[in-house]
Amino acid sequence: MSLKNKTIFITGASRGIGLAIAERCARDGANIVIAAKSDTEQAKLEGTIHSAAEAVEAAGGQALAVKCDIRDEAQVEAAVAAAADRFGGIDAVINNASAIFPRGTSDVPMKRYDLMHQVNGRGTFMVTQKCLPWLEKAENPHIIALSPPLDMRPMWFGPHVAYTSAKYQMSLCILGWGEEFKGRIAANAIWPRTAVATAAISNILADDEAMKSCRKPEILAETAYRVLNKPAASFTGNFLIDDSFLYDEGERDFEQYSYVPGIELLPDFFVPEDVPAPPGVKIMDVSLGH
Repeated sequence: MSLKNKTIFITGASRGIGLAIAERCARDGANIVIAAKSDTEQAKLEGTIHSAAEAVEAAGGQALAVKCDIRDEAQVEAAVAAAADRFGGIDAVINNASAIFPRGTSDVPMKRYDLMHQVNGRGTFMVTQKCLPWLEKAENPHIIALSPPLDMRPMWFGPHVAYTSAKYQMSLCILGWGEEFKGRIAANAIWPRTAVATAAISNILADDEAMKSCRKPEILAETAYRVLNKPAASFTGNFLIDDSFLYDEGERDFEQYSYVPGIELLPDFFVPEDVPAPPGVKIMDVSLGH
């Protein structure tokens, strides 16, 4: 398995899960396109496209930092053009950028509703569409979305209709692309079994103790890395839960992804009961969104 000289276009890669995926792929010598809005330091959010580029190059890859708001068609087109110009093509696109606001209907300002739908569903569709001409030319092209399995039970919609419907738009794209591009371009979704410690989750929890019950972003980075190394012609249309997929891949040490070994972990939303946790993984009996 190697992604050496492959070009990976990652949205929202200035920090968190996107950056972890970028660094994991960079260890193979991959070319990483960091497409995100943050080009200057912010008080509440560490990391910029420039610091991410430094991390990628320190890990062994080549980096292209592109300021890009994936709600803006012209900016997305410019980012894709810059990527192809710099590296000669695009081998994979990872739709990591996402907006979260898991609240009840009366508590969701329309500005927040619009943001979630523009970033999650529309942004995923548009970024992939603009990358498509290059993916069609690639040797082993992949589309990945950080989105959950599609589960239409009311329990996932009742507490936060706006967030669930926005997040499921990403998954619906994967469902469709798995069929549309079957045999040519892989389209898969990956999703964490547990809460993952990111700036977005920190803002929701506002509790350092609860953050200790989250996993590190590296578990999703390893998941994405292994998916990218699968044959695109046959490994497609999957909705993967990170630790179950890695267990099937032979991984047995899941403590490496925990901040506190042996602790019970906070579960994420949308994880189906028929995909049980690997042996030894302890999950709290509560629910949390990613």
